[in-house]
Amino acid sequence: MELKYLQTFKTIVEEGGFSKAAKKLNYTQSTITFQVGQLEQELSAELFEKAGRKMVLTKAGEQLYPYVNDVLISIEKMRCFQNDLTEYRGDLRIGVAETLLCYRIPQILKVFHGYAPNTKLYLRSMNCYDIRDELLEGTLDLGIFYKDVGGFGENLNRVPFGDYSLSLIASPELKKQYPDFITPNQNLAISFIINEEKCVFRQIFERYLQQKSILLDHTIELWSIHTIKSLVKNNVGISFLPKFTVQTELDSGELEEIQTDISTASISAVCGYNKTKWLSPAMKLFIQLLKDTDLEYS
Repeated sequence: MELKYLQTFKTIVEEGGFSKAAKKLNYTQSTITFQVGQLEQELSAELFEKAGRKMVLTKAGEQLYPYVNDVLISIEKMRCFQNDLTEYRGDLRIGVAETLLCYRIPQILKVFHGYAPNTKLYLRSMNCYDIRDELLEGTLDLGIFYKDVGGFGENLNRVPFGDYSLSLIASPELKKQYPDFITPNQNLAISFIINEEKCVFRQIFERYLQQKSILLDHTIELWSIHTIKSLVKNNVGISFLPKFTVQTELDSGELEEIQTDISTASISAVCGYNKTKWLSPAMKLFIQLLKDTDLEYS
């Protein structure tokens, strides 16, 4: 039985279809179809069936998947054991919340690359909820995100990566115009500039506004923290961000903090991984570097 057929089968399941698996593996779709056919022939079982316009796992396919996963994990272990476990090899897929990726992870990545130059690192800036979901599905090896998203059950191990305060920030000019975010029942003609609606700190601030019955003019939704800060500095609106992302601007006076009744609010970052996933030497190294950095900043 060809190992590449097993890898193709696993990729189809994880990517959600034949065409997506073909793109991921850089195969033609006919190659994917052929390999699945060969695997089905060897096992004397149909692994996929049509449900509308999609191909889904049959009962036999569902039963096979955990066995295939175990085999491929064992192969990865053998590859790491091939020479010396201190020589880091293989792939490492990490999803990171954007604020952490921009401000907390770069130095760790530099050190990691020095220790493990032969590890292929696949890094993605992701929403925290998507990181959690992909960790649960097993498509990410590690996720660095804010644990406030919840919903882990007993399926994820989590390593603490710091508690971070949050700040409502504005330019000095806008703070003079709108200094009061504590008095309830206000209508303020100012924009809220923030990440998309699943952003953890956005949700915290919007709950606060709702509790206070404070209405803002409208929300400007952006993905880039740097762009958000640039607009705030240019009097376009206010934002609510982890303080470490704006500390430099607060120190220089480009931005100022507006007091709220949640000025002591904080969020906790973690590094998570699926309990069923084998911890490769590269994963262990990355987790240890995160732990060391967390101690350095605590």
